[in-house]
Amino acid sequence: MKLTKLSEECGVFGIISPKAIPSVPLTASALIALQHRGQESAGIATFVDGTLKCKKGMGLVSDVFNNDYLEFVANTKIAVGHVRYSTTGSCNIENAQPIETVHSKISLALAHNGNLTNSLRIRNELVQSGMIMHTTNDTEILNILIVRNMLETNDLERAIVKSMNIVDGAFSIVIATKDKLIAVRDRNGFRPLCMGKLGESTVFASETCALDALGAEFVRDIKPGEVLCCDLKGGMKSYRLDNASQSGLCSFEFVYFARPDSVIDGISVYDARVMMGRALYRQMPTDADCVCGVPDSGLQAAQGYSLESGIPVVQAFVKNKYIGRSFILPDQVKREHAVDIKLNPIRSTVAGKRVVLIDDSIVRSTTSTRIIKMLRRAGAKEVHMRISSPPFKYPCYFGVDIDSPEHLVANYYDTKGICEKIGADSLEYLSLENLKAISPETGFCTGCFTGDYPAPVNPTLKNTFDDVNSPKDK
Repeated sequence: MKLTKLSEECGVFGIISPKAIPSVPLTASALIALQHRGQESAGIATFVDGTLKCKKGMGLVSDVFNNDYLEFVANTKIAVGHVRYSTTGSCNIENAQPIETVHSKISLALAHNGNLTNSLRIRNELVQSGMIMHTTNDTEILNILIVRNMLETNDLERAIVKSMNIVDGAFSIVIATKDKLIAVRDRNGFRPLCMGKLGESTVFASETCALDALGAEFVRDIKPGEVLCCDLKGGMKSYRLDNASQSGLCSFEFVYFARPDSVIDGISVYDARVMMGRALYRQMPTDADCVCGVPDSGLQAAQGYSLESGIPVVQAFVKNKYIGRSFILPDQVKREHAVDIKLNPIRSTVAGKRVVLIDDSIVRSTTSTRIIKMLRRAGAKEVHMRISSPPFKYPCYFGVDIDSPEHLVANYYDTKGICEKIGADSLEYLSLENLKAISPETGFCTGCFTGDYPAPVNPTLKNTFDDVNSPKDK
């Protein structure tokens, strides 16, 4: 059985100011800084004279928002934005975020990064009670729960806390109303979310790189299980969800997803990747003429490998800047085509050389095989593959599009077998111990490597390999 796609990796941003500012253009700029987190759709919601206005579209931020629109709704006090990569819910305009709700009791716009692990049960309960769902993603569930609880409590903040205590899984959320901006992070802190100050304005963002893009000052990370409510007068209240405990920060944020100039929960993404590269050399010292990283997330690990080994680092590939990241494209056909057109080797740097090639992961093995063939055709004498993460063996339920187990190459081959399959001269993965060495004291979520998840997952979505004899060629 092929496991359905489970999660989404997105970017969220929100801003609130006591006076009217160019909040929509600022939000668009922040979303461009977060574009690496999602390239399928973009959206911004704001309030104009108390009325919720939202513009969403398919494609990049620059495709969706032109100068005429940004100037038309420039000066408002609150805005929230989202860039999306879909895996929960189809890739279409109906599922683009923020998700808006206009009700006689409350109007709100909600942007969500993560994946709710009990969304199917909640959705079925809502539908059976007569609720009509307009999207196929799990974010709409949050809007509905908030409105329902608002009707019961007549208190927005209590309604949000009550709603978030119902849902499980990974969620970093920003919610805008006409006079409040609320940030929420799940109990385990799977997805990143931080707060900053821009003059009198308060901002929330998935990564600190969005704050830097605006010239905002980083204040702190939103704590796991925290609901932080800001109003137009500068007031701020913090609430805690039930059973909050920081134990689930996603290790893959540091391996691949986050921008290297971001800092997440006190850890520099750049420094973490350099440490991964250093550890790879210590694990398996190798004689070589040069080290190169696969753009972009392999570059910092390559620098670390070079620093630890003394082997010079070289640029072995030119990357086409006008194509997105192949791993987060929504289907395999697009991923394979993207690999062919986004990278081209520089022959003069690798011809006749023993090359240490560093990448962030091997999931299905197709990309690694193609890249190694590129280096061979460019004249590389040897190619020694080094991976700055452990082997993927299990699906992720909390926000990373790891394929179902029968499509993960590490479930069918040991390291030697994978090495032969991708055509490398040697292969080494970063050990789980060395990955954990860069984590905060509370640790990382490493469920996709170990199958040991820091929060409950839906057992009906797990898979076994008893009747599977060979992997799909993915």
